[in-house]
Amino acid sequence: MPAGSDRREAARPGRPPEPRHYLFALTDGGGTVPPEVGVVRRLADRGHRVRVLAETSMEKAVRAVGAEFVPWRPEPAPHGDVPGHAAYRDWETRSPWKLARGMADHMIAGPARGHARRLLAVIGPERPDVVVTSFVAFGAMAAAEAADLPFHVLVPNIYPIPVTGLPPMGTGWKPARTGLGRARARVAGDASTRMLGRYALPRLNEVRTELGTPPLRVLWDQVHRARRQLLLTSASFDFPAHPPSAVRYVGPVLDDPVWARAAEWRVPDGDGPLVLVALSSTYQGQQRCVQNVVDALARLRVRGLVTTGPGLDPHELRGGGHVEIVRSAPHGEVIDRADLVITHGGHGTVMKALVAGRPMVVLPHGRDQPGNAVRVAARGAGVVVRRTASPGTIARAVRKVLDTPAYADAAGRLGHRIRTEVEHSPLIDELESG
Repeated sequence: MPAGSDRREAARPGRPPEPRHYLFALTDGGGTVPPEVGVVRRLADRGHRVRVLAETSMEKAVRAVGAEFVPWRPEPAPHGDVPGHAAYRDWETRSPWKLARGMADHMIAGPARGHARRLLAVIGPERPDVVVTSFVAFGAMAAAEAADLPFHVLVPNIYPIPVTGLPPMGTGWKPARTGLGRARARVAGDASTRMLGRYALPRLNEVRTELGTPPLRVLWDQVHRARRQLLLTSASFDFPAHPPSAVRYVGPVLDDPVWARAAEWRVPDGDGPLVLVALSSTYQGQQRCVQNVVDALARLRVRGLVTTGPGLDPHELRGGGHVEIVRSAPHGEVIDRADLVITHGGHGTVMKALVAGRPMVVLPHGRDQPGNAVRVAARGAGVVVRRTASPGTIARAVRKVLDTPAYADAAGRLGHRIRTEVEHSPLIDELESG
């Protein structure tokens, strides 16, 4: 389904009173690319001038929505621009210190100086009205601040900064209901902030000193200096919380990735329920997990469509029979025909499944996925199993969800609320008024 044709997206009539000049500073976070480029598309469609600083891995997606592409590196990379996060092999460690250092090195502090200098160079005489950044583009935020330009931050998932009411990111915990539970959540959130700050804050403050801006006391203060933090998720999906006043729930952006929109696919043979399998658009060491899912579906009277994404070669998996394995398919289109979605819990796939009213089996790998998974389970819209689960365990979970109408009913009710949020999203109003 091409971007812009999604029937769930409300059309906003007319043009803005005055076209504005937006400069986006985006990083390639895999699943974060479609929603962030979707925001770019919405502004370009309304007649604004939109320039996008991004890795060359995003060039095709940016140009496809009618925006101007500007690479982070002014000179061409010899083999294409590889996103910094690609070297961050977070799935290989469970050490919180190593995870924090990797995030600081590859996503936040490591690129900060280069991002800041490049953004200031691109601003030049073509000074934009507004800067919009990815959540991890801390150097770009600091440069916009130094240039006295208003900036917004896009958060294309659940809120990652510790706040009262929300379980700490990555834990998969439910909201605390007791004083002891709230204390545990507060301690865990403070600890994660300190760990990440230990590796990222000194280097980020060096960049800020070079820019002539005062140092930060806490790492998250850089994000809090944004005029708006735009959460591209659903308030109905999230747990009740008390985020800072600049945080706005603007609903999910449901665009498919550019590499999947024109992909050819067919419904697998047979007459059983159709199960879509979508486990990450980036590599997270998921081959064994995907194979276990394929083997689980082979035991059941279902039809399986397995999409591996760019990070995994379909030929590395054993399929056959009523299970079709392809690299990509337009999820927005396939989910409408599916009876069940099996996913790692990536925010985009979860939102699309819920909007379509489809229940899920979630095998979270890491990052924000445990948090998405616990929200799905808490709403009764699916079940969660470990990513290391055996084919037998996965098959039982699939059978349970397919045989229990309450899961589909709950997904349908939640999906209705999310669709309403999408149709009445304040996203464009927030961007055009800021």
